[in-house]
Amino acid sequence: MPLARFATLSFVVFTKASYGYRKTWRLPLHCSPKAKDKYEALRLTRTDGYYMPIVRLALANVASPTEPDESVEVVLSAIKEAATQDTDWICFPECFVPGYRIGVVRDWPDRDWLQASWQRIDLLAKELGIGVILGTERHEQDRMLITVRVTNPDGTLAGFQDKVQLDPSEESTYQRGSGRRLFEWNGFKFGVVICHEGWRYPETVRWAARQGAQVVFHPHFDLIEDTSFKPRGFADPENTFHEKAALCRAAENTCYFATVNCALPGATTTSALVDPEGRLIEHQPYGVEGLLVT
Repeated sequence: MPLARFATLSFVVFTKASYGYRKTWRLPLHCSPKAKDKYEALRLTRTDGYYMPIVRLALANVASPTEPDESVEVVLSAIKEAATQDTDWICFPECFVPGYRIGVVRDWPDRDWLQASWQRIDLLAKELGIGVILGTERHEQDRMLITVRVTNPDGTLAGFQDKVQLDPSEESTYQRGSGRRLFEWNGFKFGVVICHEGWRYPETVRWAARQGAQVVFHPHFDLIEDTSFKPRGFADPENTFHEKAALCRAAENTCYFATVNCALPGATTTSALVDPEGRLIEHQPYGVEGLLVT
């Protein structure tokens, strides 16, 4: 899998939460060793969770898989590539394993295939010490759920965040999940909202921020209507509302918002990281396969 472009940034966030209001102080993106040392000293003296560790993220703007087995190989390849960039966590688009079902006719794998695929991903995560935020699906008795499965950097399962607010086009294929959860690893706290939730249900991001999330991940999948369309830039005024919503979700909640799409011809959205003031930090070129490493 060619990983065409790397955008390398470093960031540190100091977050203070009080009565539902969150104020964020940001160090420069290219933070000096002296500043990092000062941050570490502060972090080690605080036990209230207000300080965020230095975290390096990879957003996997990878091509949509044509077959379920291919999706797993792409995930494993991307994790290995992220490891060469000293990444702590990598996030994949919505339903990437085994693939997004809407509008696609193929033989879909069963739950045993899913379990075996997840196990391969967990083993590699443990070997390389990288956390994995995987867009996937899961079976709950006779129900099929869109979900995100979170694997800790030690290979243990952190849990699932199911999609609660389905797009109307998904309701004949998937069922709604229930409940929201916060994930935490060594002081890094994050939430997950899936596609339609983050675009049209701001309260899903607000819930995570109110629970202390420093980053909210937003795996999604863009159904293409015009393969010739290419935005002039992020949040292009002539584009749909979606990327403007990503800026709003970050600014509304003073948290980082990491939105992740597949590399698709004609995509109206791309993978991007937005800062707590609603300003774009970096985005992947539209339709270009690669890891956005921040």
